[in-house]
Amino acid sequence: MPSAPGANRLPTFFIPHGGGPCFFMEWPGNPHMWDRMAAFLKGLAASIPTRPKAVLVVSGHWEEPVFTVNAGPHPPLLFDYYGFPEHTYRLEYPAPGSPELAARVQALLGAAGIESAADTLRGLDHGVFVPFKLIFPAADVPVVQLSMKTGLDPREHLAAGRALSPLREEGVLIVGSGMSFHNMRGFSPAFRPASERFDDWLADAVALPRAERERALESWDRAPDARLAQPRPDHLLPLMVAAGAAGDDPGRRIFRDEVMNVVVSASRFG
Repeated sequence: MPSAPGANRLPTFFIPHGGGPCFFMEWPGNPHMWDRMAAFLKGLAASIPTRPKAVLVVSGHWEEPVFTVNAGPHPPLLFDYYGFPEHTYRLEYPAPGSPELAARVQALLGAAGIESAADTLRGLDHGVFVPFKLIFPAADVPVVQLSMKTGLDPREHLAAGRALSPLREEGVLIVGSGMSFHNMRGFSPAFRPASERFDDWLADAVALPRAERERALESWDRAPDARLAQPRPDHLLPLMVAAGAAGDDPGRRIFRDEVMNVVVSASRFG
């Protein structure tokens, strides 16, 4: 995807994608639980300086032995959630894919010495289509998903982000989709203080200068209450790709909310 002359460099984001299809159903016991997060996601497109030509998303719900890119021209949806109302398995998000962008992703990773693969069959999982139904509801921006790499090594994901950084000059929006708190046994008032401490550390870490930021994120598991907030960091590693792609651009927390008794947030770079 050649760079357009004078194209604006797009920011990168780490966003929360909520719980399953939470924005498209009545949430038991608290129908307004996800309202603030939904409003944040709905306003994200307006905060971007120029409309992206395509989106590259790393979700906390796809891991492969090597970084793998969804190269299908018309990716289906993967309803990888369980026990939700029947209508949530009929959601639609017919955004096109982009084999061209997928090939460019592989070329950039290869140039950095990072092994990759392509998958033309896998659908977009709920870490992609659920938030993007709110971000770009018309489904008129091509969406390509990139997997995480098995092992969830933060250094490898930061390196992948660095390799993909040129896409930002080419009209591609790079988004990490996860949750800054993701302890499935910890969504209770008892875990709120731990979620706050980890989230505040994360906000400080993303705001550091590039070298310090990457050192901090590489050692995320030494942060206060890190393993309480992220027993397995599958929902944190998408942040590493977004931060790696940020280059020298500063990061900052742009959203903070309490859902299911804990604190979650979003970050922007650039």
